[in-house]
Amino acid sequence: MKYFHEKVEAKWQKFWAENQTFKANNPSTPPLEGLGEAKPKYYVLDMFPYPSGAGLHVGHPLGYIASDIVARFKRHKGFNVLHPMGYDSFGLPAEQYAIQTGQHPEKTTRENIARYREQLDKIGFSFDWSREVRTSNPDYYRHTQWIFIQLFNSWYNKDTDKAEDISTLISIFEKAGNSTVNAVCDDNIEIFFPLDWRFYSDEKKQQILLQYRLTYLAETEVNWCPALGTVLANDEIVNGVSERGGHPVIRKKMTQWSMRISAYAERLLQGLETIDWSESIKESQRNWIGKSVGATVRFRVPSSEFQVDQTLNPNPETRNSQLFIEVFTTRPDTIFGVTFMTLAPEHELVSQITTPAQKAAVDAYIEATAKRSERERMADIKTISGVFTGAFAEHPFTAAPIPIWIGDYVLAGYGTGAVMAVPCGDERDYAFAKHFNIPIKNIFNQDISETAFVSKEGFQLENSDFLNGLSYKEATKKVIEELEKINQGKGKTNYRLRDAVFSRQRYWGEPFPVYYVNGLPQMIDAKHLPIVLPEVEKYLPTEDGQPPLGNAKAWHWDTNTNQIVSVEDPANPPLGVWGLELNTMPGWAGSSWYWMRYMDAHNENEFASADALKYWENVDLYIGGSEHATGHLLYSRFWNKFLKDRGYAPTEEPFKKLINQGMILGMSAIVYRLQFIFDQEIINSGYKSECFESSNILISKNLVERYKKNGDQTFVNDLVEISKKSIITYFESEGVVLNFKRYEFDEIRVDVNIVNASDEIVLNKLKDWIPEFKDAEFILEDGKYIVGREVEKMSKRWYNVVNPDDICNDYGADTLRLYEMFLGPLEQAKPWNTAGITGVSGFLKKLWKLYHSGENETFFVDDSPPSKGLGEAFKSLHKTIKKVTEDIENFSFNTSVSQFMICVNELATLKCNHRKILEPLAIIISPYAPHIAEELWSQLGHDGSISTVAFPICEEKYLVESDKEYPVSFNGKMRFTIKLPLDLTVPQIQEIVMADERTIKQLEGRTPNKVIIVPGKVINFVS
Repeated sequence: MKYFHEKVEAKWQKFWAENQTFKANNPSTPPLEGLGEAKPKYYVLDMFPYPSGAGLHVGHPLGYIASDIVARFKRHKGFNVLHPMGYDSFGLPAEQYAIQTGQHPEKTTRENIARYREQLDKIGFSFDWSREVRTSNPDYYRHTQWIFIQLFNSWYNKDTDKAEDISTLISIFEKAGNSTVNAVCDDNIEIFFPLDWRFYSDEKKQQILLQYRLTYLAETEVNWCPALGTVLANDEIVNGVSERGGHPVIRKKMTQWSMRISAYAERLLQGLETIDWSESIKESQRNWIGKSVGATVRFRVPSSEFQVDQTLNPNPETRNSQLFIEVFTTRPDTIFGVTFMTLAPEHELVSQITTPAQKAAVDAYIEATAKRSERERMADIKTISGVFTGAFAEHPFTAAPIPIWIGDYVLAGYGTGAVMAVPCGDERDYAFAKHFNIPIKNIFNQDISETAFVSKEGFQLENSDFLNGLSYKEATKKVIEELEKINQGKGKTNYRLRDAVFSRQRYWGEPFPVYYVNGLPQMIDAKHLPIVLPEVEKYLPTEDGQPPLGNAKAWHWDTNTNQIVSVEDPANPPLGVWGLELNTMPGWAGSSWYWMRYMDAHNENEFASADALKYWENVDLYIGGSEHATGHLLYSRFWNKFLKDRGYAPTEEPFKKLINQGMILGMSAIVYRLQFIFDQEIINSGYKSECFESSNILISKNLVERYKKNGDQTFVNDLVEISKKSIITYFESEGVVLNFKRYEFDEIRVDVNIVNASDEIVLNKLKDWIPEFKDAEFILEDGKYIVGREVEKMSKRWYNVVNPDDICNDYGADTLRLYEMFLGPLEQAKPWNTAGITGVSGFLKKLWKLYHSGENETFFVDDSPPSKGLGEAFKSLHKTIKKVTEDIENFSFNTSVSQFMICVNELATLKCNHRKILEPLAIIISPYAPHIAEELWSQLGHDGSISTVAFPICEEKYLVESDKEYPVSFNGKMRFTIKLPLDLTVPQIQEIVMADERTIKQLEGRTPNKVIIVPGKVINFVS
């Protein structure tokens, strides 16, 4: 039979599904005596996808193919492999589609998942589909809600360095108050004693506990996107606009749920040393966590500097009292170099200290800053901007007045939202001071006339009072001691990592298991979970600005019946009925623990049993994109550490080894439209400007390059004369005079699927695709329109998406799998070129022919006992076994594909079709091309699947070289090579070489003075 990939692949995909070939087992009992040890476990996982409506393109399966090769290899090596797949199925696109069409996001998501599943199945992945999870299913998110409750009922004890049940904190309050509590908590905690706690109202106690809980309510600065009606995480914003839709984002204060991830900052840092991740990802997380060692310093703001209208002070306890601005600095040794202070525009003190004269300027600056994201502000190191508040602070040692500015390079959420500016020792402060003519005081015995001195070495302090003559380390220690004496500072370790906002003003997300009693959050008992999303008529925010859940008719919690009920008058609900939380959880909630659900996906009582968690422990290999470095990967580590603290997770880290696959880039196709630039003048108005007008003339790529290079003005002038008339005629009727100025080429990206392998576009298809080109004039080369090419991200936006379904249909899934691995190292970006796939397709046909003979390709293998004549075949096979084994273990998949090709070519040359060679060959290629391997295994007479057959072991005896290709040199110059057995003696080698015709020709009858022979290395004749 000939190889028809359609039939073979459909056959084995059906077999795998019907027989659940890749279903992993959770061992419930130890193996019986005498039956040997249980299989070792191996857990390989892909970052699960969000099921978008566009489906997969050929770039998406890259990581999945790599993980599948490893999973299949480990099964061959005797492991119990868990290789699951599911869907991160809550997401903003489905909600936006619901807003536009009214279709429920659940229906959209379900349809998208069906499409994804169809595509994934076509590629032949060995996923254990029996464990599929979807984060938007209530039976999944009930556990997400349960974890949220555990976070709410926990606090972080710095003495034990872990999270503990909130009951242990309450016990301390009852016995000793909070003066000795060493916890991660809100700032400015009010000290109380046991007697105080005893007489506090229940509401007061709840308010205090909220200051310690690991998830809590707080008014925070958030990224608010008005167009989407929701808060966005930093990683959902690109260049100051929303990643989804490109809408403007502003900074805004809102009461939000937050997660106290900052409690785990040090453990998140230290844990990086224990895991096998790329250094670039580790460094991204280190920078995001941002550990700094220094000191906090408190600068007093004299009462005369307060805002006259103290009603603007949001904190009644500080009205008409002293105000302090607290800063964190890594250079407390430079405190005598402070010449100004800068607050974040959002800092709570700005409104209190700004003078009336500066209020308008400050307000305008704050409004402008609110339109920029934090990432944009952090990345913009060139722009210098700020406004003086009109107020001054006092230096803690000299009481000298220090002007207080605001500037957008200071972030409210990082540190204290205020910096003490030392221009002589910081480049940004130096530039700021120069820009605004602020004095610069030099405290170093170094020149700062051109730039700041930023080193911590090689100086002594001067103009620094009691720090004069000291080095960095000496001065730092001394100044912290003095600050502590006057109660205006102390040593501190600070982290850039901020608590994570956990609320979204969306419908399509996990509902919080929370209701409110007198404004205070109450957790719903876990036995009543899940709290299921209600039906709503509209997916937009309510008319009064509430999140979409405010549109639900039934969204109150009846504490009498423990049920969700509807209320006719929400402002006056019945006794015991309370409003439920209207926000939903963010997209990263469900993905922050999903790998543990796979371990015990059908457990109805808990997210996973203790036995399953103990057996699988954590993920051995995790593959996904590097774009998740400071989002999903950080939140997952946080949740895992928390669950470990509370006794639910068995390990400190979720993912032992992480590989970030590179992108498969698209080859965009470009057509070139001639564009004219005119000087236009509107008659009788005096108005002149430049205008651009696109012609309907499209020019082939190579002609464009020639015109750009040579400026073929004759050709262009001809085109201009043709087109200018109609353009000018049109504008003259509008009272405009045009004078041709120059031309340019407008680059228009077109669908790559209407371009053939030779880069020639099918013009009829182009005209159908872009109707405005139906009457276009095409300037061709040799009768063809050749498109330009650009390598860029594969995206619908650039029309360069290649559908894997098309590749599977035309060439087969095994070809797709091999080709994606063949493109280059897994971690690197590489361009897709469909034209290159034919080589891989040809390789599989050649592989097939090794097992088949004759014109009809009848299956035939040699079953005779192996003979010495198979030596070269065994050598080729075992070289391949060794290479492929090493490559898979080192994740170097591309070089394995090359080795397969070499091996098959060698065996074809040897005309080898012996079972002892071809049977192990089918096994070793199985992880890469499983469909053809299964079919060949079946034809070799085996029942069942090849997937768990033992992987061949390389036998080194077959790799021992029996011959050597000797270079033969004359007076040090190599003239030819000769292949000789390695067991020859020196006289034997000399006799054979001397008799060779090539040697006789080189010597021309002369006798060499010396013959140098090093067995196994070189032969050299010296005349």
